[in-house]
Amino acid sequence: MLLVVTLAGAGGPPEAVREPPADTTPAAATDDDPTEVGWRLLASLNYRTGEPSEELAALAGKLVKIPGFTVPLEDWASTATEFLLVPYVGACIHTPPPPPNQLVYIEMEEGKRATLDGWNPVWVEGVLEIELTESVYGYVGFSLSGQQVYPYGP
Repeated sequence: MLLVVTLAGAGGPPEAVREPPADTTPAAATDDDPTEVGWRLLASLNYRTGEPSEELAALAGKLVKIPGFTVPLEDWASTATEFLLVPYVGACIHTPPPPPNQLVYIEMEEGKRATLDGWNPVWVEGVLEIELTESVYGYVGFSLSGQQVYPYGP
């Protein structure tokens, strides 16, 4: 698969996604509220052994929301039922790809599609699973059943 990106009219790349506040912990969320998960916590997955940190392991099967940038798995897709979430704009369009603990495979729930805009950060909410899978861009450390995708903001 070949992914071509054009910068014409894009207005330049946005800033990197900020991390959630340091006091955001899994215990702070209720069953109804998604837990904010930052890329530092996702990076605690040892992708060589598949072992997550205790804090990360506690989030498996839980409702979370993760900030990031979308990468379509189909060329030129502006909406999709599956895509990758990455911590910075432009990830996956170069080689080597980011390590598995910096890639989240998103599959939207049945009947839902996400609007993809790789230049602007989004929040993705859904149930997190810690599992090593392969994508067209390399190995991915996480999957998320996407419930909703919306613009990033405080």
